[in-house]
Amino acid sequence: MSKMPHVLAISSAGGHWVQLMRLRPAWSGMRVTYVTTDPGSEEVLRQDAAEAGEAAPGFATVTEANRWQKLRLIRQLSQILFLLLRYRPDVVVSTGAAPGYFALRIGRLLGARTIWIDSMANAEELSLSGQKIGKHVDLWLTQWEHLARPEGPFYLGAVL
Repeated sequence: MSKMPHVLAISSAGGHWVQLMRLRPAWSGMRVTYVTTDPGSEEVLRQDAAEAGEAAPGFATVTEANRWQKLRLIRQLSQILFLLLRYRPDVVVSTGAAPGYFALRIGRLLGARTIWIDSMANAEELSLSGQKIGKHVDLWLTQWEHLARPEGPFYLGAVL
């Protein structure tokens, strides 16, 4: 019997998190650990799982940080490294921002398949993280057909 794939789904709080939660059906039947920057997201996630009659997924938080907060970024990076070494996911998927960028870069180095889905809010151009992550992931997607390029990101439909 093959082992159940383990997905680490990670994003910043706010809109990135909302989009990541909309993808939950995509990994139904898999072991999932969710990671975000808002500890309050765990309760909602557990309630949703209970209402759906599912087991509560794994959950962890990392420090909130952006490109202007260098020390916080270093802390976030070290927390993400620890989580990836602890969980050793088969797949790392993110909808955005710094935690996703770090997790995908490290996850790929550790042998995980990696997926970046650029934020739906970035309708005119890719997010900064999205621009930087493209060549480092196995699958690079955009929500907007006009932002797709032959070398990526790819448009496979408006999934969110």
